[in-house]
Order: sequence, then C-alpha cells, then structure tokens
Amino acid sequence: MANSGFEDGRGQEEETFLYFAYGSNLLTERIHLRNPSAAFCCVARLKDFKLDFGNSQGKTSPTWHGGIATIFQSPGDEVWGVVWKMNKSNLNSLDEQEGVKSGTYVVVEVKVTTQEGREITCRSYLMTNYESAPPSPQYKKVICMGAKENGLPLEYQEKLKAIQPNDYKGKVSEEIEDIIKKGEIQTR
Repeated sequence: MANSGFEDGRGQEEETFLYFAYGSNLLTERIHLRNPSAAFCCVARLKDFKLDFGNSQGKTSPTWHGGIATIFQSPGDEVWGVVWKMNKSNLNSLDEQEGVKSGTYVVVEVKVTTQEGREITCRSYLMTNYESAPPSPQYKKVICMGAKENGLPLEYQEKLKAIQPNDYKGKVSEEIEDIIKKGEIQTR
C-alpha cells in the first residue's frame, strides 16, 4: 500500500494540520505561493457535497475576475480534492488567502475518504453568503491543472473541464499568469 502521508508520530501532528483543497489550491505551485509548508498527503473524496462557484457577498473576485470555488451540502454528490499536510505556522496565511477575516470563507471541519477507504478529518473552507457565478477561464484552468497534476479521478477531471467559464479575457495576477503559462508549456 502506498504511503498516504500520515504518520502516527505524535510530535509532528501537534505542529501540523490537514487541509482539504478543492479549488485553486489543488495545484502545488498555487498553494506554495503563500503556504510553502504544504506537502501532498493524498487524493480524497468529500461525500454529500457539491462544488459550486460564486461571488462572495455578490462581489466578483478581484484576483480571479469570476466566481470562486465553494462547496455546499448535497446528498448523493461528491467533491474530490487534495489533502495537504501543513505546518500550523501557515494557518494565518491560509486563512488570509481564503479571506476568513473579510467573511469570504468560513473555516469548516470535514471528513473525507482517501482512495484507500480511510476516513480523515481536515480543515477546509466554504462560502456562506454568495451568489452563484461562473469562474474565469484562468481560474478554471488552474483548478483543472491541479486536478490533473494530483491524479484526481478522470471522471471528476472531465466534470471540471465541462464547467462553463465566464467570458473574462483580461489578465489575472502576474504570479498566477506565470503558473498558467508554465502549465501550458508542460502539457505541450
């Protein structure tokens, strides 16, 4: 059986936490921009939830220029993502990236199931006050790149590819543009 990244070394657990990512933080290079301690643990499934995209409090993301990913309870549905093991020293930067203080996202604890069938509890985020809105093409691309990079199930990757983006044609932040360009070069 492959090592899925969790050890029972008690000392390490106290200094780390597990984070379930389902949006742009699926991509290693994206999460490492603000959270360099993130280490891949495994691919996992969140049962009875569905992926959606929206504008928090009705405001379009100035970073992504479209809806951003969130999850909501939906019996029978599932969201696939990546579990990252992170140092607690990155908690503040992760919360800041997710806009916890501004009310964009709230912190939630979710139980996810690994591909080997192990259930683990992780930190994650969801929007509570949002209007559904399609993602920008760039945001969708980063999510799809992360899903491919980390080997999310092909059927789920196809679902992600089928998401209709908005028609934003401008630029996103320079660091994100660089990540997208690198990904395009690697897939040629």
